[in-house]
Amino acid sequence: MTSALLRVESGGGVATLTLDSPHNRNALSTSLIHELSEALAAAVADPAVRVIVLSHTGPVFCAGADLKETQAAFDGDGTLPVVPLADLLAALWESPKPLVARVGGPARAGGIGLIAAADIAVCAEQATFAFSEVRLGVIPAVISVPVRRRITARAAAELFLTGDVFDAARAAEIGLVTQVSADPDETVRAFCDSLLKGAPAALAGVRGLLQDVTVRDELARMADASDQYFRSAEGQEGIRAFREKRAPDWSPPTSQ
Repeated sequence: MTSALLRVESGGGVATLTLDSPHNRNALSTSLIHELSEALAAAVADPAVRVIVLSHTGPVFCAGADLKETQAAFDGDGTLPVVPLADLLAALWESPKPLVARVGGPARAGGIGLIAAADIAVCAEQATFAFSEVRLGVIPAVISVPVRRRITARAAAELFLTGDVFDAARAAEIGLVTQVSADPDETVRAFCDSLLKGAPAALAGVRGLLQDVTVRDELARMADASDQYFRSAEGQEGIRAFREKRAPDWSPPTSQ
């Protein structure tokens, strides 16, 4: 299966779902979220699929929410991409089949939520990460649900509040990724080979042991919170400023 935004390839017990929207750095539009949700459901339902890999084309894994679409939603009072993202993260979290994320480049905001929802995450040495929401006047509400179950509380406080960029080594140190690799493709293949040696029902059972059953309800609450922040005056100003490549009005004045 191939679409304008997503490629799906299956073979040898592995289904690879590849974000394929490099023109906007694989930003999470409602269309991409919908296609990814459908492809995930199909992979879960296919008995020939034992392991699911989430990958990407282009140099960026995922830039987070599609801010162009978000701005359009403000103007037309439509649904923000962050709302269906909550359902996608719940589906990823609840998948009975192991999920492996291959991160070959930068991930920001909502893109980090996809990584946190995976069981195993492999990133390239050059990958970088940032919870950039506060710098746009919003909060990492939805993605905080899986992320806080992966990283340390101190790291969450620092990185959620500052929005600072951090590197692959720090991502591994705090538990966001499983392994930093000079060859992510080979490392992902090795993990898939190991997972395929497990019995399907046993793997599903282990996933059940690891899952927190409160996640779906918490994601629904966080989707409402995120929607409110995106629609706030600060959220709309932050997104306008980002798209206009200027500092938002709350930024300190630059020194002369």
